[in-house]
Amino acid sequence: MADRLAPVTDLARTRPLLLLIDGHSMAYRAFFALPAENFSTSTGATTNAVYGFTSMLANLLRDERPTHVAVAFDVGRTTFRTEQYPAYKATRDATPEEFRGQVPLIKEILATLRVTTLEKEGFEADDVIATLATRAVASGMDVLVCSGDRDALQLVGPEVTLLYPRKGVSDLVRFTPEAVEDKYGVPPGRYPDLAALVGETSDNLPGVPGVGPKTAAKWITAHGDLEAVLAAAPTIKGKAGENLRTHLDQVRVNRELNAAVRDLELPVTVEDLASQPWDREAMHRVFDALEFRTLRERLLAMVPDAEDDAAAFDLEVVAAVPGSLGTWLAERDGRTVALEVSGRGNPTGGDAWTLALADGTQQALVVDLTDLDPQDESTLAVWLADGAAPKAVHGAKSAVHALGARGLDLAGVVFDTLLAAYLCHPDQRSYDLGDLAVRHLRRELRAESASGDGQGALDLDLDGGGVETGAAVRAAAVAELVEVLRGELADRASGGLLADLELPLVQVLVGMERTGIGAAGAYLAELEAHFAAAVADAASEAYAVIGREMNLGSPKQLQEVLFDQLGMPKTKRIKTGYTTDAAALTDLFERTEHPFLAHLLAHRDASRLRQTVEGLIRSVAPDGRIHTTFQQTIAATGRLSSTDPNLQNIPIRTEAGRRIRRAFVVGDGYETLLTADYSQIEMRIMAHLSGDEGLIDAFRSGEDLHNFVGARVFGVTTDEVTSAMRSKIKAMSYGLAYGLSSFGLSKQLGISVAEATALMEDYFARFGGVRDYLAGVVEDARRTGYTATILGRRRYLPDLTSDNRQRREMAERMALNAPIQGSAADIIKVAMLGVHRGLAQEGLASRLLLQVHDELVLEVAPGERAAVERLVRDEMAAAATLSVPLDVSVGTGRSWHDAAH
Repeated sequence: MADRLAPVTDLARTRPLLLLIDGHSMAYRAFFALPAENFSTSTGATTNAVYGFTSMLANLLRDERPTHVAVAFDVGRTTFRTEQYPAYKATRDATPEEFRGQVPLIKEILATLRVTTLEKEGFEADDVIATLATRAVASGMDVLVCSGDRDALQLVGPEVTLLYPRKGVSDLVRFTPEAVEDKYGVPPGRYPDLAALVGETSDNLPGVPGVGPKTAAKWITAHGDLEAVLAAAPTIKGKAGENLRTHLDQVRVNRELNAAVRDLELPVTVEDLASQPWDREAMHRVFDALEFRTLRERLLAMVPDAEDDAAAFDLEVVAAVPGSLGTWLAERDGRTVALEVSGRGNPTGGDAWTLALADGTQQALVVDLTDLDPQDESTLAVWLADGAAPKAVHGAKSAVHALGARGLDLAGVVFDTLLAAYLCHPDQRSYDLGDLAVRHLRRELRAESASGDGQGALDLDLDGGGVETGAAVRAAAVAELVEVLRGELADRASGGLLADLELPLVQVLVGMERTGIGAAGAYLAELEAHFAAAVADAASEAYAVIGREMNLGSPKQLQEVLFDQLGMPKTKRIKTGYTTDAAALTDLFERTEHPFLAHLLAHRDASRLRQTVEGLIRSVAPDGRIHTTFQQTIAATGRLSSTDPNLQNIPIRTEAGRRIRRAFVVGDGYETLLTADYSQIEMRIMAHLSGDEGLIDAFRSGEDLHNFVGARVFGVTTDEVTSAMRSKIKAMSYGLAYGLSSFGLSKQLGISVAEATALMEDYFARFGGVRDYLAGVVEDARRTGYTATILGRRRYLPDLTSDNRQRREMAERMALNAPIQGSAADIIKVAMLGVHRGLAQEGLASRLLLQVHDELVLEVAPGERAAVERLVRDEMAAAATLSVPLDVSVGTGRSWHDAAH
């Protein structure tokens, strides 16, 4: 039986293959297979069912290669079955709130894949599938049905196979007629008979008491079919026979209800379900909104018919002849030349081995950097370092690092297609050059053969003999993309952001990444041991409370301890029982204050901190410094992110986080670290954008902002504002910029929704400008299609007019926070450029090391502390002209922690 159930695909099919998916069934299974808390957008929209369903679909399309596809959905709970038998499916739980709204999103994705979706009022998805499967077989097709409903087993036949989820939606069992009979003891056509006798709990169809699948199969085999079994009921002996005779009517009802309808009137024929080329542009929009990056790349990697609608590059690839490079460059003097560097663009240990140059013509020159003629090497070095020689590249920072490893400086980059694409489409999650070429140029990263017939096309291959051709094609793609993306930037009024902000910032980031920050290796080792001991101690304390050892990382074992052994209140129900995620356990501890939970949460915190420290230890380079990589194209708001390691996620407000920051120290030959950050910059931007006189007065008064606001909201003097009042005002002030609702505020502060609503109403009564701004910014964005920062960074939000409520509300939350977060991101970038420029102009040896959110970290050379502090304060304060002052706090010390302020 194991062989028959194995998910082995028959790719030798010669007949058309129709894939039919039960949409609601598989989406629901995906919802429970993937933890909802692990799948949500930056605005809080849950997407686990969408992700799981789409991932499953991608696997099926890749593995099964169907020629025709359709997905059927249920319309609602009312069908002819519920009218005939009101108890049908009546015991099913209410739809989880996190699941609501995800089915429309799935349908949107299916529309971009041009997959037909079908539903029929009064019927179930099963009936639509049964009808299509029947018609497909009659027209000479093979059929694959993907469903988690066992009633679909009745459709299985020589031409119809059922893919039934064994675990989640990734492990699908293949049911052929033989597999059905092996498992249930009856052929597929008799499965409804068996189900009628046994019953179906999920459908609330009671079976004959004491009759399981084996007994039912024995009866059916002995008598032929259900009708014959019922006719023979008087002769069936024992308690089972007695129960059968008592429940004859229910069995007949069950059989009538579980029969799939095979003759529905549908608006399409099976021929209409043929696979179609995907709508890539629509795919990008939907996947950008859902923030699915990896899944998008998986799908795009298997785009059907790509060669039919995307041409190759008609390109002559020329290998540089020794001594010819100077002539080639001279002929293109003054023209922008696109370059592609094949290599590794790392802050440390990078390398470059091939350089391809293209200028938008049908020729590209390839230079082998590992075997350069001395004259060409000198010529290339001069040209690359010449700021007056205009160049275009895809990913300038990576190229600078790779060439730098060869001792070659790169200057004069006037266009970066990676950064340009990001500015045009900040919500996109992939800016791969191949994807951009298809999206904007309708070209694949392939080169046509010299004959031009395409038969000898050289595919991009960076791992084999096609390195030179691949680099040349990529350079040609960059050259062509420059003009297209330059036009898009102009349409979005974003050309200045590229030329004056993002591109100049590249060189600043390169310097910061190469420099890194000093790390106290011995201290990190001690810290790792400390957190390891804390992990062990917390585990021991937890074991002592329950009187035994267990795996504290096992959700199943935790459920047994918490809800069975300790009898704690149940958390949110999930497929595997009750959730034990961090939020649920924190809430449970607040309600019970149980010591086991205290030790469990301490164990989790210590484990997370230990992992952080272990990552830092692995990141220390041979020079004793940690070199993070800053990314400019991750956050849609414009904020920089940090990776390998991520230095932006080290906690600052906890003692443990402060201990970790002590590991970052001033390097040899330098006097101190200096940190500088903006005070309450997001609220200052809110005051500026809203023009609210109350907030503006608060900042101009020099008083504590939250005390000032609290005094007016609560009607007391600033001296009478308590810490609890201040906390409420602080949470609300920042939350409003992110679309915080009264419900969200109530959860955050642990107060009733009514109290939260009253608090917000009092706030807006005193600060009406904030209320008007928040309402206006969404409406303005709905009208124009985008939001903009103070510097004009745009974020286009087409979903503001979406018919899908979840998508529309998601876009509204983005519209609220994008101008504020984005303006803060722009301002700190302007400050970085100013500080970097000022250090050079004043001839100071001090240097920028890190940018973490609204904070800059510098390493100060001996004798330069006063000059650097003055420079940093001046440049950060002058980074933007607002209606309120930009307040800058500065601190110094031998470690990052000691330099805090």
